[in-house]
Amino acid sequence: MDRLTEMEAFAMVVDQGGFTDAAKKMGISKSAVSKHVSSLEARLGARLLNRTTRRVSPTEIGLAYYDRARRVLNDAGEADALVTSMQSAPSGLLRISVATDFGVNHLSPMLGEFLADFPDITVNMVLNNRYVELISEGFDMALRIGELEDSTLRARKLTETTKRMIASPSYFQKYGRPMRIDDLNEHKLLHYSNQSSGNVWKVTAPSGEKRQVRTAGWLSVNDGQSLLNACIAGLGIAYLPSYLYSEAMRDGLVVDAIPDLPVETQGIYAVYPPGRFTQPKVRAFIDFLAHAFADKGPTNW
Repeated sequence: MDRLTEMEAFAMVVDQGGFTDAAKKMGISKSAVSKHVSSLEARLGARLLNRTTRRVSPTEIGLAYYDRARRVLNDAGEADALVTSMQSAPSGLLRISVATDFGVNHLSPMLGEFLADFPDITVNMVLNNRYVELISEGFDMALRIGELEDSTLRARKLTETTKRMIASPSYFQKYGRPMRIDDLNEHKLLHYSNQSSGNVWKVTAPSGEKRQVRTAGWLSVNDGQSLLNACIAGLGIAYLPSYLYSEAMRDGLVVDAIPDLPVETQGIYAVYPPGRFTQPKVRAFIDFLAHAFADKGPTNW
């Protein structure tokens, strides 16, 4: 006989306190339940139940076996439910963490199309400029830009963005233009205060050498759009991703600070909790973003 069926029959007898109620619960005959339990006892070579005319109770060995059997049955039930959910239409609340600038400028405009495609999903998008703990803070996923920290989270690269040092033409008219990386020490730098590296810019020299620019700067802001606004106003040089500065550069409001420097590339990733299976609502949103970003191309971020 099937081991799980034997186990289920035994556990149900213990739960219901007898064969008659167990049979009703399982939707089979009392004799079938008795056969399953007898087969289980014969296979194990142990008596699992004390049977009297008035009641049925587990033996000491039976009680120990029941605890393990119930765990196995619960796991099997969860596995079945998981497969069912994986095949069902994505639904439920999807809670997302994303950096404020990227969320406002790029993610928000996409949500209408996504919600139209998946009407059974509701989205709670939380905009912040800090590193959130997905599991402990109750997020289903997050979008992160740049080098990922070591963690147990799963990640999928969606696209890339570029990063440049930029300033307004008016700034260069007033303070001159840096010709090389070392010249930045003499300039007014604008820093993004939430960056994990602090007031340190990691840049690549024309030779390919990796350099670090360390300076306190004279303005630090925890919001990228505010930093861009300060840059446009001529307050200094900022080091920003293209999804922030692209329109301003196209309009001539900002220009490259040191045009000969190689353009830095950063990945844009979807990160989500570990596990062999991904929730349908999470998988649906990640696939949607991957296609949306691919349609625009990496140069537009």
